[in-house]
Amino acid sequence: MTVNFQYVNTDVSETLSTFTEEKLEKLVNKNDFLISAQVYFKHDDKDHKAGKICKIELSLPGPRIFATSNEKNYEVAVSKTINDLNKQLKKRKETYKTY
Repeated sequence: MTVNFQYVNTDVSETLSTFTEEKLEKLVNKNDFLISAQVYFKHDDKDHKAGKICKIELSLPGPRIFATSNEKNYEVAVSKTINDLNKQLKKRKETYKTY
């Protein structure tokens, strides 16, 4: 699976990219039909309580899956976003399950 990162209003971080790729790799191991992922990291100056936004869009057969979260730091945002994507992938697998 190819992973593309975009950093908006924030500095590029190799450690954050590596952390996100490790988390996404767990999804790929469970779901072999994933094609690519677009990952967006954005810093919102107006939101003083949180402001660290992570958006991930997964490309796979059928409609794309998208999730986003806004937290105090990027690592928590990535974890919550991937958790939401995992739930959506489980639902998708249930609809395509053959009996």
